[in-house]
Amino acid sequence: MKNRTHESTSDKTLRKKSVFREYAESIVFALVLAFFIRTFIVQSFNIPSGSMENTLQVGDYIMVNKFIYGTKLPFTNRRVLKIRNPQRGDIIVFRCPEVQDKDLIKRVIGTPGDRIQIVNKQVFINGSPYLNPAEIHKDNHIIPGKRGPRDNTAAITVPKDSYFVMGDNRDNSYDSRFWGFVSKRNIKGLAFIKYWSWDKELSRVRWGNIFTLVR
Repeated sequence: MKNRTHESTSDKTLRKKSVFREYAESIVFALVLAFFIRTFIVQSFNIPSGSMENTLQVGDYIMVNKFIYGTKLPFTNRRVLKIRNPQRGDIIVFRCPEVQDKDLIKRVIGTPGDRIQIVNKQVFINGSPYLNPAEIHKDNHIIPGKRGPRDNTAAITVPKDSYFVMGDNRDNSYDSRFWGFVSKRNIKGLAFIKYWSWDKELSRVRWGNIFTLVR
């Protein structure tokens, strides 16, 4: 009888260890899977400013496709399994050229080799006027080029592996007009869907924004 009692206690201990191990393995697997998804597939970002209005509003939460431009290997600048390069009109998330630990979101306007110039708020690409249907202007005042690059710039050519980006809210966006080009290696991915939207001023959910594509 004593021998049976001892075996029963041992079995219970083994079962407890087995359950603990299963939980531990499940947690580790979940963490590894979450890290893999966040690093290589999709990542969540929120919109903190109005530079992309009305396409994106403050309080929008978006998912970013991290593999479409090629999966970036950790601790390197190498990308693999690329589907395509960034295109004009894409809305991208990238590391800020001035503050490397800060992320920005803007629309691609110029791709490598494009010649960009802005004249009285009108964007010209390779000599032809370019108008994106999503762009808005909230200030009718024209700032001369000698006072700042918001509304007027000299013609510049986009370098290799670089992109010229602008916010859709053209009069209230700090972008390539001010700090230059976005290097391809600093691009994190393509914004593709809004999954949540919160209007802080009115303390309400913007239900119409949820699960809508970012275009």
